[in-house]
Amino acid sequence: MSGAAAQNWVTLLKNTPAESFDDEDLRLFLDAARKTLNETPDNQPVTWENPKSRNRGEMTVLRSFESKGNACKEVRVRNESRARKSDNRRTLCKVDE
Repeated sequence: MSGAAAQNWVTLLKNTPAESFDDEDLRLFLDAARKTLNETPDNQPVTWENPKSRNRGEMTVLRSFESKGNACKEVRVRNESRARKSDNRRTLCKVDE
């Protein structure tokens, strides 16, 4: 995942528990996101957890589809940090760089 793609994830996580993620949490989150989007079939959750911070989350592709010629996925993103929880749905599409 390019730096720009990682930055896009960070933008999507504003005002969520992810704001308190440390570098290791963010690395684990982005690794789970990569696995979710590139390797995991729809409706199979991918979980991550940092035993040090006790922050954790789960991502699930709810559906895959095409929009304007681009492969897209509707993703459910759940995160938990310091007793804050979030449950969001995002639509992500691959675009040519």
